[in-house]
Amino acid sequence: MSEAETPYADLTPETILCALESVGYQPSGGMLALNSYENRVYQIGMDEAPPLVAKFYRPERWSDASIQEEHNFTLALAADEIPVVAPLTDAQGSTLHRFQGYRFALFPRRGGRWPELENPDNLEWIGRFIARIHLLGAAQPFKHRPIIDPDQMGRASADDLLAEGCIPLELESGYRRITEALQQRIDEAFAATRDCRVIRLHGDCHPGNILWTEQGPHFVDMDDCRSGPAIQDLWMLLSGDRQEMALQLSYIREGYETFRELDGREVALIEPLRTLRMIHYAAWLARRWCDPAFPQAFPWFHTHQYWQAHLGELEQQLRLLDEPPLPLY
Repeated sequence: MSEAETPYADLTPETILCALESVGYQPSGGMLALNSYENRVYQIGMDEAPPLVAKFYRPERWSDASIQEEHNFTLALAADEIPVVAPLTDAQGSTLHRFQGYRFALFPRRGGRWPELENPDNLEWIGRFIARIHLLGAAQPFKHRPIIDPDQMGRASADDLLAEGCIPLELESGYRRITEALQQRIDEAFAATRDCRVIRLHGDCHPGNILWTEQGPHFVDMDDCRSGPAIQDLWMLLSGDRQEMALQLSYIREGYETFRELDGREVALIEPLRTLRMIHYAAWLARRWCDPAFPQAFPWFHTHQYWQAHLGELEQQLRLLDEPPLPLY
């Protein structure tokens, strides 16, 4: 395998500890790998200090400018007293470091649990903080981070899966048919909301990236921050049937609109965005398959059962895309 196919082959425990020493820290040697596949993330014990979290960025995924823009956005949010976990700066004010060909950043360790989203008060609380993220996000654009692109996330991802031969042969025609139909409806939805404002977002605001403590929520992992419609940071907090999701959205919106108005037209993008995420996720697994961590973590990806279930989920999305948007209460 080439270095591009095994990007972390040389990232040994010794390399990780030496990387921290290179920027002035004294790790104790204790190390815990955290749940991350795109990057490599570790909790590192420190001598006479609280543990730190070290993130080693996947080579060639982001440019230095893109990573720095993520860091600057997160630092600005933290400076505005929005509870995000921001990277640590060194004496020169740098947040992005290099060691033996790897780029890495250090973060304070912040614990917490998944939020209880069945609690309306929690949804309102989260909505208020997301609105504050969006207020700052709307103040200026990203220059180096990507924008949510339905063609790239949907059509290009489906084309890659078909070209790579990931889909069982007998399911290929069905997959091509369903993704073409989905893409048509997604394109129509985005065209109908083209006048909605594009702002800087968290980008991957699912419940696992919101940790809860007695002080309330804090937001982690800004690695996928990008530009897009505000609803992108809300829809992943919704689950259940239409009535349940509409009620959840009403609570989030009530908190959100304490600080910022939500453009109701964007609700029509919830199911298109969910569909794009489903297609893009499968393509992400395929694109990363040469990384040895992926076959180990996702052994079901190349099974017939997975692809049958995936097509069934896409068929369900096609039906949902033909339904009216969620009502706003």
